Amino acid sequence: MNNTSLVFDLDGTLVDTARDLLRVLNAVVAPDGVPEVDTAQLRRLVGYGSKALIERAYANAGIALTQARCLDVQRNFLDMYEADIARLSKPYDGVIDTLLALKRGGASLTVCTNKPGYLARPLLKELGMTQFFDRIVGGDETAHKKPSAGHIFHAAGHRGQRPIVMVGDGAPDILAAKAAKVPSILMKYGYSPGPPETLGADVILRNFRDIPVALTELLRPEKV
Repeated sequence: MNNTSLVFDLDGTLVDTARDLLRVLNAVVAPDGVPEVDTAQLRRLVGYGSKALIERAYANAGIALTQARCLDVQRNFLDMYEADIARLSKPYDGVIDTLLALKRGGASLTVCTNKPGYLARPLLKELGMTQFFDRIVGGDETAHKKPSAGHIFHAAGHRGQRPIVMVGDGAPDILAAKAAKVPSILMKYGYSPGPPETLGADVILRNFRDIPVALTELLRPEKV
């Protein structure tokens, strides 16, 4: 692991944020008569930003949404979410222990999330996870967010001078890894809208604790 840059997605990879996102989404769309969105619907859209969540909720309900109203609802969403960001969110099983082991093993750990940085950092702080990461780069803090390769390189702090591995749960993560020409690990428990097997990740895992073993295989000299 020494000198390896491990770049992690946040929502659906490190932290299960779905219940908080769903709580806030349903609260801000209710005034316009939008029916409650269910967990399955929300999980298919996490990773594409709050605007996508709002637009899909209105579209599924057949309710017209102007750009101006969308921006108003999005502002309400972000304000409400920021005010109580970790009420129901929690790290997935095995995340804390595994991050600690990876860091002790010499890896550099960073977060590469399309969530705005001003939300990502408080969330990780509330959950006691900030100390694991050298950098946390939100989607609003880089010129090109995932699926751009540039987001991965920004988070890693280099452009491949050392091995980089992207760990995520959805298409933006795997497409960014492909664009950056770095190996990827897909966590099957996350928020991917389709079958994980179709995304083309190098490794698909069900348990976060399996990452060190997967990395040992991915980083074999003949594969790097």
